[in-house]
Amino acid sequence: MLALPEDRGHRVELVDGALVVSPTLGTRHQRVLRRLLSAFDTDTPADYEPLWGVNVVLSGPRLLVPDLAVVTEPGADVVCFPGDQVLLTVEVASPSTRVYDLTLKRELYTEAGIPHFLFADPGSRPQPPVIVAFDLRGGSYREVGRSRDGRLRVERPFPLALDLAERRQ
Repeated sequence: MLALPEDRGHRVELVDGALVVSPTLGTRHQRVLRRLLSAFDTDTPADYEPLWGVNVVLSGPRLLVPDLAVVTEPGADVVCFPGDQVLLTVEVASPSTRVYDLTLKRELYTEAGIPHFLFADPGSRPQPPVIVAFDLRGGSYREVGRSRDGRLRVERPFPLALDLAERRQ
């Protein structure tokens, strides 16, 4: 499964035998992801670890690369994490991946039983990014929080304060 093409700055995922290749990340996407990583680094309890761009192996021939994942095996030195070691995934929308992230990837995370999912939409200036938090309940993700002015506070899976509001230069 891991005999994928050499990394040339593209994200390569495997879904039911098909390779899905996404372009490199735009700068607004990178800024949102950096702010998310900072918040997760600050707020994630020691028994979990936030990682960006990690390989997650799901049931069947499926390997996804969420923008950020919180894993239950901190410090593990592995190439891939199985889905049952992933507590939360985060996807940051890009124009080329928005529908894929919100539909197929979200559904595959649901099928894998990943308990929590965050979706961040960087949008476009001057509007602040939007963050939506979901918990897995009864076999599907249910919205449990939505940002206001680029800010969101959630209590599950642990208290987390996210601030994606753009800083004035």
